[in-house]
Amino acid sequence: MAKKRIRIDMEDTDGARYDIKLEGNVTREKVLKIFEMMDLMNIEEEQETTNIDSVGSKIWYIIDKFFPMGKFTSTNILEKYEDEFNEPIKLSIISTYLSRFSSKGRVDRTRNGREWIYQTIKITQKQQ
Repeated sequence: MAKKRIRIDMEDTDGARYDIKLEGNVTREKVLKIFEMMDLMNIEEEQETTNIDSVGSKIWYIIDKFFPMGKFTSTNILEKYEDEFNEPIKLSIISTYLSRFSSKGRVDRTRNGREWIYQTIKITQKQQ
C-alpha cells in the first residue's frame, strides 16, 4: 500500500497561517481531528469563489451542486458536466480528476466491481 500524504494549509481570521502535514497511516478519523482542532481555533473553511475556469473546478462544481451528500460515479459526473457546460469531455479526464480529489481527501473512493464509487467527505460539527 502506498504511503498516504495529506497537506492542509489554513489561515485564521487574524491572518495567521497554518501548514499541517499528515504522512503515513492517515485515516479519516485523524483528518476529522484536524478539522475539530480548526474549529476550536475558530479557523473556518475557505469559502471557494465560483471561479470555474478550469476543468478541475468545473468538475468540482458539478460534484458540489448535484452530489453534495450522495454517491456518484465518473459516468454520473460526465453526464452532468456535458449538460451543465454544453461541452464534451472524455471520461478518462473525469476519472483522473476524481482520483486526484480522492488522494487530496476531498472525496472518498471505494471499488464496486469494475467501477469506483465516490462520495464527498463532509465534516460534521458537533452540536453543543
